[in-house]
Amino acid sequence: MIEKTISEIEAKVRGAETVADAHKAELLALLGKLKSEVSTFAQTHSEQAATITDSLQTSTQEATRENQNPESLKSSVAGLRSSVEGFEQSHPQLVQAVNSLSNTLANLGI
Repeated sequence: MIEKTISEIEAKVRGAETVADAHKAELLALLGKLKSEVSTFAQTHSEQAATITDSLQTSTQEATRENQNPESLKSSVAGLRSSVEGFEQSHPQLVQAVNSLSNTLANLGI
């Protein structure tokens, strides 16, 4: 289910007309890294992995909207970042992937 959701997010990014091609490529590369990390993470922390994926979906939706609401984007990115709090020690690569995606999505709203 998590991989399916990330695949749906990848499709949304590919089809986002409001996102420049360079940003799409960057987001897709980051999503590929996250897909790998979250799949491994989900084997032992399925509920938290689902929360991360849900937060990512919301953030992507906000970042790729035609008429962005900066506060909604900021809030959704903050939610995405908070979804990995507490895993810095045990899953640093997952946290790094989420933080990279968060930063990229936040920068799309600038």
